[in-house]
Amino acid sequence: MTEKRSAGILLFRGADPAGTDPASGAQVLLGHMGGPFWARKDERAWSVPKGEYEPDEDPVDAARREFEEELGLPPPPGDLLPLDSVRQTGGKVVTVWALAGDLDPSRVTPGTFEMEWPKGSGRLRLFPEIDRVAWLDLPEARRKIVAKQAVFLDRLEERLRG
Repeated sequence: MTEKRSAGILLFRGADPAGTDPASGAQVLLGHMGGPFWARKDERAWSVPKGEYEPDEDPVDAARREFEEELGLPPPPGDLLPLDSVRQTGGKVVTVWALAGDLDPSRVTPGTFEMEWPKGSGRLRLFPEIDRVAWLDLPEARRKIVAKQAVFLDRLEERLRG
């Protein structure tokens, strides 16, 4: 059995490299996970836009592809800053890169997935992969992001502070 892997891009803006605290004004773009399980949850229900990739696919290419699939918009141009990987609770290894850029959340057109709902009903329904996106400052993002992904916020903050 092949280990499941995901790759994603953590878009950020507002960092002030010339300021006394370069990370103080930084915001990150997170997506609230779609589907019925997450509908009434807010804290620990947001994620870096990411998705699975095959072992023979380049993770950076996968991160760019998944960003566009999840948000319906290509990632802004720019250099990707590696934030390394983390193993999530379910065992999947998630690798994330940070990217400085901007994006208007009102332009997002999320990808969708199909699942049986209600469970056991035999009816398939379509749900958005991400039902909304928002720019969040780092303290708020830490409260909302899936617990195992919070390390990416810490690593971004470290990179911004040099």
